[in-house]
Amino acid sequence: MTNKKEITAGIIIIGNEVLSGRTKDINTSTLAKWLNSLGIQVKEVRIIADDEAIIIETVNNLRKRFNYIFTTGGIGPTHDDITAESVSKAFNLNYGFHKEAYSILEKYYKPGEFNDGRQKMAKMPTTANLILNPTSGAPGFYVDNVFCLPGVPSILQSMIGGLNNILIGGDPILNLTISLRTVESEIAKSITEIQNKNKDVEIGSYPFFKAGKLGVSIVLRSSNRNKLDQCNKEILNFVNSKSIKIIEDV
Repeated sequence: MTNKKEITAGIIIIGNEVLSGRTKDINTSTLAKWLNSLGIQVKEVRIIADDEAIIIETVNNLRKRFNYIFTTGGIGPTHDDITAESVSKAFNLNYGFHKEAYSILEKYYKPGEFNDGRQKMAKMPTTANLILNPTSGAPGFYVDNVFCLPGVPSILQSMIGGLNNILIGGDPILNLTISLRTVESEIAKSITEIQNKNKDVEIGSYPFFKAGKLGVSIVLRSSNRNKLDQCNKEILNFVNSKSIKIIEDV
């Protein structure tokens, strides 16, 4: 049975270091792949500064439009980690020490190591639900449909699995990729015709350059396996009729 309701998500990457180019954003890819596996489609990604007003405005805008919002960054121990306080204000909730988070961190650190900076990581909306952190102790949190995660990719990746039983998704998004030795201009018309006949399948074309030669990867995405396979068959028929070479090792 197919779940026809579309479940959507938005991602907010928070951090001046990402906007400046000093830090490469890989959290978007991690979150999108994970959410797709749960049947949750990412509809929008924003990268914003460590600015309270911008964070509040962005969170309030996106949380009304999508089923789930995920923020990354800004929940650490330094002065510019302002996500938790900003999210508190977005929801008009009290910001302070979260009793459970404080207890977790107090037990995590050795006596004398739980300094003011580390205590700051226990400050968040006091009624928030926690997202446990198996890597470095400091929990993330969520309020309503807004989930706040750290910016360090390895820590974020270790935490998201704990949300699998909390999120309600649709049918998992399936993917198929066909890589061709061709250029987009040669296949654009045919791909457009196939797309128009297969509305339940998203078709994307992505040029690449490998071993000195151009190519195009056709990526098919759908929650319906039968429709995905049918669309794949139509593309392969077109490719074979035009004698376009399929590349296996991209």
